[in-house]
Amino acid sequence: MVDTATARNIAFRLEPVHGFIYFAPEAALAYEELGLDGQDGYFASRSAAMGRVGAEVVIATFFNFKPELVHRALPSAWDKTTPEAVLAARLQGADQALRRMLGDAVDHPDLAESAVLARRAAEAGDPSGRPIFAAHAALPWPEEPHLQLFHAVTLLREHRGDGHVAALTLEGYDAVEALVTHLAAGEIALPASLLQATRGWSDDEWEAGQERLRVKGHLDQAGALSLTDAGRRARDRVEAMTDAAALAPWSALGDDDVARLKAISAPFTKVVAKAMFGR
Repeated sequence: MVDTATARNIAFRLEPVHGFIYFAPEAALAYEELGLDGQDGYFASRSAAMGRVGAEVVIATFFNFKPELVHRALPSAWDKTTPEAVLAARLQGADQALRRMLGDAVDHPDLAESAVLARRAAEAGDPSGRPIFAAHAALPWPEEPHLQLFHAVTLLREHRGDGHVAALTLEGYDAVEALVTHLAAGEIALPASLLQATRGWSDDEWEAGQERLRVKGHLDQAGALSLTDAGRRARDRVEAMTDAAALAPWSALGDDDVARLKAISAPFTKVVAKAMFGR
């Protein structure tokens, strides 16, 4: 029986095979050709599986972005192009970027087997209460193994992400509080200033979020981002709920196949992570 620690570990190990799409120049260029620059491409490409949705849907499902930032991108993106065109551009960007990063390894039999195993896990995901996952699960599967692996990891990532948003809201965190506690718990290596800026929150809004956490007793009164014991317990509850909600796909795959997927996909995920993130 796959446990939650194993499921979390393989999810994070596979993450680069999805995460690269937000940094790949090939994807950015494909969006620019549709008239979408910068974060417009991000919001449109990640939400396109849900159709011509407006800012409110994206604010709710993506959860941690300042609403005004999303409103600048949507729904105006759909005046320039269509969700179908954006999805095609995203897949084109993924294809080109993976071929560049993996080279001849894109045709390696272990990559094809990784795609088969990851797809089995992804297809076992329950769409109930998971809008981003459900939308992507309704898309057709690509034919080529490297794109099947990309799509499978995207599904698994959004499946876990939808559950994580549910856990954060159940714990009573708003968008800024979720980001601050994420940083304070040491779960992300990004500088606070970068996370704040990319999500669109002003200094005053960021500080107000910290103050709300201090009032709750979740953040130390000192200036440093440090969780109190109560804050740590709350964050641990969030992660435990997230892990439990994300378990089903990996349980369906089973211990042996999870271990096999972890082993044979590692060379590819490491190449992608190093190419995109320098690690």
